[in-house]
Amino acid sequence: MTDKNFRPDWHYENAGAEFACSVMPGIPFSNDRGAAVKSAAPAAATKRALTAEDYARGILAGDRVMLSRAITVIESNAPKHFELGQEIIQKILPHSGKAIRIGITGVPGAGKSTFIEAFGKYLCGEGHKVAVLAVDPSSSLSKGSILGDKTRMEGLAREKNAFIRPSPSGGSLGGVTRKSRETMLLCEAAGYDAVLVETVGVGQSETTVRSMVDYFLVVVITGAGDELQGIKKGIIELADSILVNKADGDNKMKAMTARADYDQILHYLRPATEGWKTRAYTCSSITGEGIADIWGVIKDFRDTVTESGSFEKRRGEQTIEWVRAMTSEYLRNRIAQNAELAKCREEIERKVIEGTITPTVAAKAVINSMERLLFTGTGER
Repeated sequence: MTDKNFRPDWHYENAGAEFACSVMPGIPFSNDRGAAVKSAAPAAATKRALTAEDYARGILAGDRVMLSRAITVIESNAPKHFELGQEIIQKILPHSGKAIRIGITGVPGAGKSTFIEAFGKYLCGEGHKVAVLAVDPSSSLSKGSILGDKTRMEGLAREKNAFIRPSPSGGSLGGVTRKSRETMLLCEAAGYDAVLVETVGVGQSETTVRSMVDYFLVVVITGAGDELQGIKKGIIELADSILVNKADGDNKMKAMTARADYDQILHYLRPATEGWKTRAYTCSSITGEGIADIWGVIKDFRDTVTESGSFEKRRGEQTIEWVRAMTSEYLRNRIAQNAELAKCREEIERKVIEGTITPTVAAKAVINSMERLLFTGTGER
């Protein structure tokens, strides 16, 4: 092929070079089209897979993109990612544990996300680095997070010293217990000194989050039945502080009254943390009033429980509880994934429905099958 220029038939008379074109050589024809393409174009460079060392180096340098990618590895249910995730955790572990871990819960509508945004922005303004882990319920279809906290904390998401990560509670090995704990360790290694763990406030996730944080805050409001939570002491007895939110405008006096009522209730309950007296406070996430005060309370809490030894004791207990939860989760997964055991269980359950055996006998039969198929390795019936 030459460099000769070709003119189209419709060019203007005496037209210049702008009406000329050159024909470029194409891909040589071949019966083996794949081979022809391969010979005509240079091979693309293969992208190198990141190692645990690469992830750890990026996290310790404060690279938020690398932190996000590492969390994705941790949250993956793929077996190959599990091993890589554990290598990453092992490498960053010596650099974790220095943050204050704060659990935040409350009934839907209490303003948890609004409070967290205001609180997080205040901490960033004070020079802190804030990580927000939102333990969302998981969609039964996609298994992904439902609440979408980044869209509800737009102001905080724009802060350069803030990191927001929704954490779907569904999954396999460890579920929220493993994934949220390990995500928390990654954030601490990346230099975030305040980790806020938000729960949806309607289920077992409150107890789980209590078992992984240092300080547990229950956010309530007035006029929405939240006062009854003082009678249902299940969630209140987990709290290190009660925070009456939306204490502004016409609602301020009601909030002050509610705070006094909660203080009265807390007087009769055993404190959630040894050596610390649980109290109630008020704040407005809109005006910012009381936000600085609650941070002062949290700092007092850390100083008090560190001096008494309760801080390290709780963290040690939480680590052991983590190991036990992982062990239990592994056993549950192994049982659920064994096809032969599932077949035995279905047969036994059918007999229960038909009324030919009692539930007690059925449970014993399932346990016997489990021991035979999973733990003896014989596979005999």
